[in-house]
Amino acid sequence: MNLEGLTSWLSRNLTILRWVGEYSPAHLRGDLAAGLSVGVILIPQSMAYAVLAGVPPVYGLYASVIPLMVYPLFGTSRHLAVGVVAIDMLVVAAGVSALAPASPQSYIALAVLLSFMAGLIQVAMSAARLGFIVNLLSKPVVLGFTAAAPLIIAVSQLGNLLGMEIDAAAHIFVMAGDLLRSPGEAHMLTAVIGLGSIVLIVLLNRLLRVSWEPLIIVAGGALAVWGLDLHGEGVAVVGAVEGGLPRAGLPSAGLEEMRRLLPTAITLALVQFMNVTSLGRTFASRHRYSLRPNSELFAIGAANLAAGIFRGLPVSASFSRSAINEQSGARTPLSNVFSALLVVLALLLLTPLLYYIPMAALAAVIITAALGLIDVGELRQLFYTKERDGYIALFTFATTLLVGIQEGILLGVSASLVAVLVRASRPNVAVLGHIEGSRFFRDVQRHPEAVQVEGILVLRVDASFSFNNAEFFKEHILSESERRGRPVQAVVIDGISINDMDSTAVEALELVVDELGDHGIELHFAGLKGAIRDVLLRSGLARRLGGTHFHITPDRAVRYILQKVRRKDPADGRLEWYLGRVD
Repeated sequence: MNLEGLTSWLSRNLTILRWVGEYSPAHLRGDLAAGLSVGVILIPQSMAYAVLAGVPPVYGLYASVIPLMVYPLFGTSRHLAVGVVAIDMLVVAAGVSALAPASPQSYIALAVLLSFMAGLIQVAMSAARLGFIVNLLSKPVVLGFTAAAPLIIAVSQLGNLLGMEIDAAAHIFVMAGDLLRSPGEAHMLTAVIGLGSIVLIVLLNRLLRVSWEPLIIVAGGALAVWGLDLHGEGVAVVGAVEGGLPRAGLPSAGLEEMRRLLPTAITLALVQFMNVTSLGRTFASRHRYSLRPNSELFAIGAANLAAGIFRGLPVSASFSRSAINEQSGARTPLSNVFSALLVVLALLLLTPLLYYIPMAALAAVIITAALGLIDVGELRQLFYTKERDGYIALFTFATTLLVGIQEGILLGVSASLVAVLVRASRPNVAVLGHIEGSRFFRDVQRHPEAVQVEGILVLRVDASFSFNNAEFFKEHILSESERRGRPVQAVVIDGISINDMDSTAVEALELVVDELGDHGIELHFAGLKGAIRDVLLRSGLARRLGGTHFHITPDRAVRYILQKVRRKDPADGRLEWYLGRVD
């Protein structure tokens, strides 16, 4: 890459250059306050979420250093708080556990490799301008998944919360079965700490104006374990945490392991990008600035690459921490750097104190944070807005719980695509009637005052005309023309909504022309776009019908047909009737 190419790349991707020149003391005060507020919560949450992923807590702290310093270089959101996220860790745990690593170190290596692979996929997608792919994760799929994932997260932590041994799995019923088979194995002191921590988090959440409950619970639990020697009574603790900053190095893994991790990496990359863009758009809309999805894709990809190189877990945007970031006065992405510096201080100075943090307290932090992600109201609104989307969300929810994390997302995406194909193959074809006192034709089902012209069937096609719906259109046009109680002399297709037409659709129209002709019914078109007329002309159908069968509006088509009928039968009074309605 020459100097000109490097300059172009930097101006396109290094978004920090666009705002750093305008950085002021006011920006610094806002970012510092927000970064420290988020950092206080980030330390216990990142440790807890690392436990959820199945790795030692320190790897959550590693993910909260360099990646948070990389994101501001490329990100376009001013308010996103980047770091370890619970749902991502659930995907990590499901994907890495499926490979059945031979040792804990192998498990950690695969989790770190997953960070690197997800980042590589996101950077490649950004370079190829493939940000639109995230649209495969439609809102119903996202809602269904984010309703099921917190339940899986909560159940997966019941073992740590109650002091029991359960096998971590992506299937909620497997874990629930383990719990139900051995309820007497719960460690009472651990259960008291875990359940008490949940109660305290809920109470503190209502009493405090700042969301420091995780830090208070984790610090208080550590003090209680240390002061009362609860570890000696069987309460599980975090244990020794390696001090110092993470060391750099490329993840080591074979091609076979990378191949087997690839589906999980792709799933994680898409879920993270969806999360980043949806949250980023929310804050960008609220504060009236633009968010560039492809830049966000590159930014989160670069952050994940950094996480993989510096022994960290995958990172994306946290909803709860981003909300605190905004409320605390964040002005630029630099607030993430101040959060990272607080984590650096913890790694350098506080690791001996982290030894006594009870696992039950971390489990309580995870469970309360996870259950807060469930939004029943939004699911209810989805049903109210579009019932079909509500059922897709329920399907994704059920398959995620019953089958698995990745499978649930894949099946949800498949259900969304099938719904799109079904909708495209059976689109709306409206029967139109005339609105008195105008030249407009409207759907008779939505406009009871619209009156159909006797002997003329006017239809509006609300979709492109292609191979997947050509047969449906043909059958619909023929059935509508036969279903009329009175004879139909002409069918007018209002094609104002037809944006595309392929050869299969042209062939179907030819069959319609033939069959209508056998019944003495003419086919006319109104409002066709130029590109559609070109297709009909090149296919020969336009020449076969003749120019008199193509009109600017349905009104012009109806006038022409009635004038033609009047010339043949002067006694026919429909033309005067129609003109009287128009005037």
